[in-house]
Amino acid sequence: MSKKIKPLDLDKVKTYSLAQRGSKVNTVDFATIWQKGGTFTDFVNGLPHILAGADLKTVIRALATAARANKTVIWGLGAHVIKVGLNPVIIDLMERGIVQCVALNGAGIIHDLELAMAGRTSEDVAAAVDDGSFGMAQDTAIFLGAALENSPSDSNGLGQAVGRAISQQNLPFGENSILAAGYRLGIPVTVHVAIGTDIFHMHPQFDPGRCGEASHHDFRLFAAAVTRLQNGIYLNAGSAVILPEVFLKAITVARNLGHTLDEFTTVNLDFIRHYRPMINVVHRPTTRGGMGINLIGHHEIMLPLIAAGVIELLEG
Repeated sequence: MSKKIKPLDLDKVKTYSLAQRGSKVNTVDFATIWQKGGTFTDFVNGLPHILAGADLKTVIRALATAARANKTVIWGLGAHVIKVGLNPVIIDLMERGIVQCVALNGAGIIHDLELAMAGRTSEDVAAAVDDGSFGMAQDTAIFLGAALENSPSDSNGLGQAVGRAISQQNLPFGENSILAAGYRLGIPVTVHVAIGTDIFHMHPQFDPGRCGEASHHDFRLFAAAVTRLQNGIYLNAGSAVILPEVFLKAITVARNLGHTLDEFTTVNLDFIRHYRPMINVVHRPTTRGGMGINLIGHHEIMLPLIAAGVIELLEG
């Protein structure tokens, strides 16, 4: 029969002074109390320099530093970013020269186009999927099909084809289009399609061969932008699978062809933590150097905060 276990005697536990111990939280990093009449810069600087507060300020500074040094900044955008009303913010950054390339998934061109055509987008899927009417708006499919058909296959990617068509047809809400802004400003807006994921793939106007060819052109164009990412920044906002995978392949191709990509910043922005962006955007590409940052928060709040912070730093 085993002996009865007795409680430990703690009289001989080794201790040390609090002054000798390292601490991860210090009052110098605390938030600053808001004063009425303060500036936006005061607000950002007053955030606690702890965890996401510190990361947000790091992202803002990194973007401003890259802009001042004319380094490459690439935004990868999931379609949700477009659907929550952030096109004006992205277009403004493009016009200011802060963004040199934008990458979209296939859904991105749908919502960007519908905003340019009608000033509204995003149907009620739950209400339409039961009767088979989901995704069957003909205007969107006809426009995208014609944009591809009328675009020279040897010179244009999918983003430029749609951006050109939106611009040339002078759509009533075209000022809201990232694709049109890219075409107007000469900034690449690349589109990375997975066949079967987007509503216009269900329509008779869809040409899968031409779409695949144009999207592959955009992959090569995106990869060319990535070759210039040394000391620059790649931000992935709202794409959980497609764009993180595209980005990792572009990094691989760039390094395979001998381009230096040792020091750059990657940022993932989303309202939940996803596996693939954490691995393919934040961690794997930056193992040689640089830094990867993950910020959790709603796009409709985080992106305007970041954009405003950058503009204040650049113009302050």
